[in-house]
Amino acid sequence: MISSISNPQIRLVRQLLRKPRSRKQESAFIVEGKKMFLEAPDDWIRKVYLSESLAASDSRVMEKARRSDWEVAADSVFDEMSDTCTPQGVLAVLHTPGWKRENFLRPGGLYIILEDLQDPGNLGTIFRTGEGAGIDGLLLTQNCVDPVSPKVVRATMGSIFRVPYLITGTVAQAAELLSGCRVRMYAAHLDGQKDYDEADYREGAAFLIGNEARGLSPEGAGAAQELIRIPMKGRVESLNAAMAAGILMYEAARQRRRSSVCVTCG
Repeated sequence: MISSISNPQIRLVRQLLRKPRSRKQESAFIVEGKKMFLEAPDDWIRKVYLSESLAASDSRVMEKARRSDWEVAADSVFDEMSDTCTPQGVLAVLHTPGWKRENFLRPGGLYIILEDLQDPGNLGTIFRTGEGAGIDGLLLTQNCVDPVSPKVVRATMGSIFRVPYLITGTVAQAAELLSGCRVRMYAAHLDGQKDYDEADYREGAAFLIGNEARGLSPEGAGAAQELIRIPMKGRVESLNAAMAAGILMYEAARQRRRSSVCVTCG
């Protein structure tokens, strides 16, 4: 039983919650809550912490916790550890996923490339929407928000466990990684000459999404083979980054689903 907030384990958890540098140094991150814990792959779990009251009342969580290194903390201590307003009584230290290119780079795949995205909610939503649309993975430039920060992880609703990602230095480096996979790169851009639903994404496709405030850099847009636009009425100049990514991913998914049906019918 951990009964003091001065316990070194508590300090480590707090550092992983608050400091990107600590997450990088430890190659670890935190998940909180029953849903996220129950969905976490067993081989990612490094340590589990349970509140005293939850350990005594939730057999399903306890069953999973017993498969890993686990410890109970007094309820008051657990509340101090948690990053949420209403702690659910379980958090876990997980190994940061070490996705490799061969895990998800494949000919004809569907990808999102994010340049300097900063909002945790946007990134988490793109993970979640990407899983729903069936993308093969995300490529993030070095200056994107930390994909395993607490806010991003919560916003993914578990998709962080299932959608592979790689962090690259620049969009150009992401393009180089995809160059051997027969993937055509499309940039969502105000200067696009073609509406997004006029392009053909049935073969390999990667959508470039830029920073929330600045959009894509000239270098980022220049890496694309084609600029596309999402038509808008009224005085709206641009869409939220996660919304734009979702529209593009689901258009590609629609085209591929229809193509598959046609091939099957044929």
